[in-house]
Amino acid sequence: MAVHKEDIVSQLTQVLNDLQAMMPLTDEHLLVIGTSTSEVAGEHIGSNGSREIADALYQALSQFQKETGAQLAFQCCEHLNRALVLERVAARERGYEPVSAIPVRAAGGAMATHAYAKMDHPVLVESIKADAGIDIGDTFIGMHLKEVAVPIRSQVKQIGHAHVTVAKTRPKLIGGIRANYAVTEEHE
Repeated sequence: MAVHKEDIVSQLTQVLNDLQAMMPLTDEHLLVIGTSTSEVAGEHIGSNGSREIADALYQALSQFQKETGAQLAFQCCEHLNRALVLERVAARERGYEPVSAIPVRAAGGAMATHAYAKMDHPVLVESIKADAGIDIGDTFIGMHLKEVAVPIRSQVKQIGHAHVTVAKTRPKLIGGIRANYAVTEEHE
């Protein structure tokens, strides 16, 4: 069954709205996105990357960024050791050191390649600690989330044919029974 661009945009927009309802993201936050466009199309991960699907996903993510100010980081595939594409200013603000590589469809994946082409001043970094994440197609973004990751249940379970999971993060609860934990709106 074919996947339509409008459906992809609509499904991802709903996922982003569900995330925003649980953890309002602003320009202070970094959102990591891992995507298998092959899985969205109903194929095996890494087998059939699609620029068209990447463009539909990027459209929804770009609109979300404009509305919230949240910075976006796109995870590459394992051929680039799951490095991440983000804007140079976001990398600099967070102290992430750029590495010498440029994602291409066969080494980086269609989504990271598309994001790299669409961003104003993209760089590739080896690792990050994001505030929240969306995993489209079981790409395993957990290594790029801050501790402690908390799952978010979205109304949307799939984007196209790809399984989707969403997470926010919160500070660690340390100190035991004598500790007093301050709960902020950001970490409720």
